[in-house]
Amino acid sequence: MNISGQDLIRACSAIGAGLAVIAGIGPGIGQGIAAGHGAAAVGRNPGARGQIMSTMLLGQAVAETTGLYGLLVAMLLLFVHPLG
Repeated sequence: MNISGQDLIRACSAIGAGLAVIAGIGPGIGQGIAAGHGAAAVGRNPGARGQIMSTMLLGQAVAETTGLYGLLVAMLLLFVHPLG
């Protein structure tokens, strides 16, 4: 089987999109760890709940951008055809 030209580019784009979506694993793990540590911190010091939660949510929002960028790259690779 000889794959060349436009078929090769589409195949490589599909493989690249799959690899880009794997970028969502890291933010998911990181957000779970952050939520766990935030809950533990609130358990130790309930008076600082507001500050702990706002800091945790800001950190999770920043971590989520990695997953969103991976999704954006995957969508671009799948739906934007450079050869027409």
